[in-house]
Amino acid sequence: MSIADKHAIVSEGGSGAGAAIAEVLAHAGARVTVLGRREAPLREVAKQHKAIGWVTCDVTDRDAVGDAFRQARGLNGTVEIVVAAPEGGERVPFEEMTNEQLDASLAVNLKSVVHCWQAGLADMRRHDWGRLIAVASMAGLKGSPCVSGDCAAGFGVVGLTLAVAIELDTSGITVNAICPGYVESRIMDLSRSDIVEKAGLELDKAKAALQQISPQRQFNRTDEIAAAALWLCSEEAGAINGQVLSPSVGEN
Repeated sequence: MSIADKHAIVSEGGSGAGAAIAEVLAHAGARVTVLGRREAPLREVAKQHKAIGWVTCDVTDRDAVGDAFRQARGLNGTVEIVVAAPEGGERVPFEEMTNEQLDASLAVNLKSVVHCWQAGLADMRRHDWGRLIAVASMAGLKGSPCVSGDCAAGFGVVGLTLAVAIELDTSGITVNAICPGYVESRIMDLSRSDIVEKAGLELDKAKAALQQISPQRQFNRTDEIAAAALWLCSEEAGAINGQVLSPSVGEN
């Protein structure tokens, strides 16, 4: 399952699933560039492995993404793998959602995927090989309260995955999405705090309430998501295209 010497760009690679994916790919032999808005967490991830570089970038800005990819090529060469790993948006009831909140959710969770995939595609076309991966969530497969913006974006990512896979069907480039359940991460903490605030539950009870959503009564770990991404990057997964993997501890 070698990806040795492949150059992988991971967006939002400074925390959560993005950081875990960056580290796993680096340990598997890839040259990795992580992108994100905040320099400090990117630096911390880069300290975990000598093969990880970083570039600050607002992935909701198409021009900024193009510039970041040019910098990444200067660091690590031709881009062969792109993993877009946005971290969700604000929780708000549908009736209260503003245009600004909807735009932000679509920009972070959907448009950023488009920007990153498009920025890496030319290199992959030239070499007749590539991996385009999006990390979405179960919000891309089912509805949930107070995250209608994220659901709209998540379903968009799944549709985007299916459509782009068909467009690139004979190119040697595969296009897939990963939709995990609740992840023990920064966004998980925000969801838990939201339950505490809106439902009046204590933190432990809020955590237990979220765990009940999963038939296995547990949260996803970021290393589980990273393992799925690593496999999708491999030669052995070359027949997997236009698919959605859901390592969601039984949630459906």
